[in-house]
This record gives sequence, C-alpha cells and structure tokens, in this order.
Amino acid sequence: MEAIKNWNAPKTPTEVRQFLGVAGYYRRFIESFSKIALPLTVLMQKDKKFECSNKQEAVFQLLKQKLYSAPILSLPEGTDDFVVYSDASHQGLGCVLMQKDKVIAYVSRQLKTHEKNYTTHDLELEAVVFALKIWRHYLYGTKCTICTDHKSLQHIFDQKDLNMRQRRWIELLNDYDCNIRYHPGKANVVADALSRKERTKTLRNESLQGLDKQFEIKIDGTRYFANRVWVPNFGNLRRLVTDEAHKVCAFLAYEGN
Repeated sequence: MEAIKNWNAPKTPTEVRQFLGVAGYYRRFIESFSKIALPLTVLMQKDKKFECSNKQEAVFQLLKQKLYSAPILSLPEGTDDFVVYSDASHQGLGCVLMQKDKVIAYVSRQLKTHEKNYTTHDLELEAVVFALKIWRHYLYGTKCTICTDHKSLQHIFDQKDLNMRQRRWIELLNDYDCNIRYHPGKANVVADALSRKERTKTLRNESLQGLDKQFEIKIDGTRYFANRVWVPNFGNLRRLVTDEAHKVCAFLAYEGN
C-alpha cells in the first residue's frame, strides 16, 4: 500500500507506461478505467512533447487513490489461499500479496549497495525472502503459493551447490509451507513494475548526485562545472559572454597578423 501511495508523478513516457501497467492490471476493479486514464495515455504518444498538465497530475492522483482504496486493497479472509507475486530488477525488489484474486498489500524497496552485485538468481530469491519477512504475520504457519518469473527458483530446494547466503535463505524458506511456481514476467506485471520503479528512482537520484559533485563555486564567486567555467542562463548573459569572447579572439588574430 505504501509503495502505491509513495509513487511519484511520472516524468517520462516510460514512467507513465509503468504506472498504467499496474493500474491496468486491476482495471476490472476501477469503474470507467479507460475514460479516467485517457489523459495519461496521451503522454505516451511518440509524436507529442511530454508535458504533464495539472489535469493529468489530478488523473494520476485519482488512479493512485483508487488503487489503494476498496475494493482494490482488501482485508484478508482467514489464512488460506495466499499468493505472493515477487520480482527483482538490478535496482529494486517488488512484491504483491493476493488472496482469492484480491490484492492485500504491495511492497517494494531499492537495493542496498552490496546487493547490486548479486546475480539475477540471487536477486529473485531475495525478493521471495523479502516478501516472506514482510508478510510473516500473514504467511507463517499457513500454506501459500509464491509466483516468480525466474524459472530456476522452482527447483531451489533440490539444488546442492549453494553459497552461504543462499543456504541462509533456504533455511528461512524451510520455516514456511510455500510452493514456488514459475509465472512469466509479462503476467507478473505488478511486481515487475514495482521493482523497476525503484530502479528508475535510484538512477534519477544517482544522476542528480553526480551533477552536484561536478558543480563547484570558487572563492571569487566563479562557478565551475566539470572543471570548466559555467555561465548561468540568466537573460542574455551567455550571449554577451560569447560575443565578447569572439571579439577578443578576432582582435588577437588581427594583432597576430
């Protein structure tokens, strides 16, 4: 639920597509979904400049509200028929808990620095472990099904050559009565979108941090970017500086002759 509530407004066509992928998966629960989402679908058109208006922002917020309000998110009924959909990208983990085709909860998080070195197999296994830990109060002591788009996890309990980290996770899995099933990525759209949302957020933060490190203001007030003088884009300041530079170059060339 928090993952949906904290979903930032899309800034690119790709982010719009990710969000509508999640919303569209549960369109049968949202009355007049196509009509409501129409202003957002326009943002994905290749022949138009991406401009998110106040109307489109309002549509985004409305769809978010409908995603985490009844009947989208439901309280669990008993302790049977729980299904976990898990997915991992190279920047985040995403999971959805369902019961009898109703969504009980969403969850996602970014990868920690050391986790970015994990193999795809380990990331997918960690997504399963992440879900079991988060929803232990729902899943411990009852039968549940875990759906993953990583085929080899179906046979994780039969694998012999495991590293220490995998063995530790297997011990945790053994505490649960869970059946791991292969579920193709295209069908696992919600968990996939949640995991990739974390990836997009991380990349944006890293890019901004990188720009901060390259920007510097000297004692005399001169601004530098990537060790070069940077002229702010105020009015026609850049044009004036460029014109002066051309005049100086022309004068020096004349003097040289």
